[in-house]
Amino acid sequence: MNAPLLSLITFLPLAGAIVLIFIPKEERRRLFIAAIAFAVAAFVLSLVLAVRFDGNEAGPQFVENRPWLGYGIHYHLGIDGISLYLVLLTAFLAPLVLLASRTSIRDRFKEYLLFMLILETGMIGVFLSLNLFLFYVFWEAALIPMYFLIGIFGGKRRVYATTKFVLYTMAGSLLMLVGIFVLQGTYARLSGSYSLDIFDLSRMVLSNSTQTWLFLAFGLAFAIKVPLFPFHTWLPDAHVEAPTGASVLLAAVLLKMGAYGFIRIGFPLFPDAVKRFAPGLAVLAVIGIVYGGFMALVQKDVKSLVAYSSVSHMGLVLLAVAAWNTISLQGAILQMINHGLSTGMLFFAVGVLYERTHTRMISDFGGVGRKMPVFAALFLAAVLSSLGLPGLNGFAGEILCFAGIFAAHKIWAVLAVTTVILAAAYLLGMYRKVFHGPVTNDRVAALRDIGGRELLIFIPIILLMFWIGLFPGTFLKKTEATVSRYAATVQSRRAEHVRTNRPRLVSEVTPELEAGTGETR
Repeated sequence: MNAPLLSLITFLPLAGAIVLIFIPKEERRRLFIAAIAFAVAAFVLSLVLAVRFDGNEAGPQFVENRPWLGYGIHYHLGIDGISLYLVLLTAFLAPLVLLASRTSIRDRFKEYLLFMLILETGMIGVFLSLNLFLFYVFWEAALIPMYFLIGIFGGKRRVYATTKFVLYTMAGSLLMLVGIFVLQGTYARLSGSYSLDIFDLSRMVLSNSTQTWLFLAFGLAFAIKVPLFPFHTWLPDAHVEAPTGASVLLAAVLLKMGAYGFIRIGFPLFPDAVKRFAPGLAVLAVIGIVYGGFMALVQKDVKSLVAYSSVSHMGLVLLAVAAWNTISLQGAILQMINHGLSTGMLFFAVGVLYERTHTRMISDFGGVGRKMPVFAALFLAAVLSSLGLPGLNGFAGEILCFAGIFAAHKIWAVLAVTTVILAAAYLLGMYRKVFHGPVTNDRVAALRDIGGRELLIFIPIILLMFWIGLFPGTFLKKTEATVSRYAATVQSRRAEHVRTNRPRLVSEVTPELEAGTGETR
């Protein structure tokens, strides 16, 4: 009961990567069993975490806080309603990605598994870090393995795609690192001691100019990762060239790190700057919704279509974050999970088609449903989830997003609805061309339906889609307390900044701050 549960969930995949080093690369079966065993163990512990998590408590739980490098740099982990389901999503998808890669990765299988496990540790660490420097370490740790996964195992243009991915994300990361050092020095000047804990830093009242520059530094890193228009151009190239497993985690988890950064860091630390920049963020989010939808409409490659759909759907998430009220934040968090499930399954499904036909061009298909009826039904469920059909998970998240956005700005809400209209057009259009009509070529004629391994990947995702869609309250009750208190705290911080522009620390300690200083429990 006193075990450091968060550390175990975070570093079990990394431990698995270390174990793989000592297994000969020729023993594919042993490598696969070892990798998936560690990934499944992390997922089981995340389920234990979810069961023990108290949805009525607003502050961080299972806190681990130990001195690390000095100067305010602590090993500080904690989980609350904002990060809970993102950790669960990461731990849930990782074993499925490894299972999907069992036959698709033929060369350098050992290295592939190593990078996947390291990537899982980096992503989980981002969602659990409560110290800003530790957050940055995990942020970069998730970047490096994705660089190799695309660069080594990707398609013909993999070098171009992975270089573009790294240049974009590193540019934002370096600015964020500069911002971290500025916050460290400012806190030391105001308090006489060092701290990089996020909840401590949120107590600072900063000048308008300081907030502006710091928000731009952090916001650019987060906007690139989302990706927010016009910083999105790396995403379609990375998705198209990446192997299936990397595409799944890139869309389902890595993009969420950007939106999570805005929620966890950008808005609480720089509330006055956010008040000025929120309309601009909203405009860019709306442009991303419309632009991503229209670009998806004209794509000839199925994978590229799904990639541009992510630009559109993540625009809706960021628009809900910019609205910043309890309903919109609930919707944004739920929609991040929904997008991870639906888009992740779509990339899994595109991988199935590519493995069998070695093409992703929509014009090369037609009549696939006649040869693969089970696969066609499962693919349709993912499509309907992505476009927000009532009864599936996408509907519950979109309704909350729209309601929260409408409460903040009616025009934003009207424009945001275009994501549903465009999604129906490009997803149903693609499905009709690929799965319906006569069988027109030998590739489709030779197709066989999916087997047990693929069903083992798809069925859990489908069940979660229906569970969230039919019973969203079972998920929302775990996040409500944290989101409500978080929204109110940021509003109070805005009031502090309005009352004075003189840099200082607020005297009162909120329940979140109090909870965030605890030791492992």
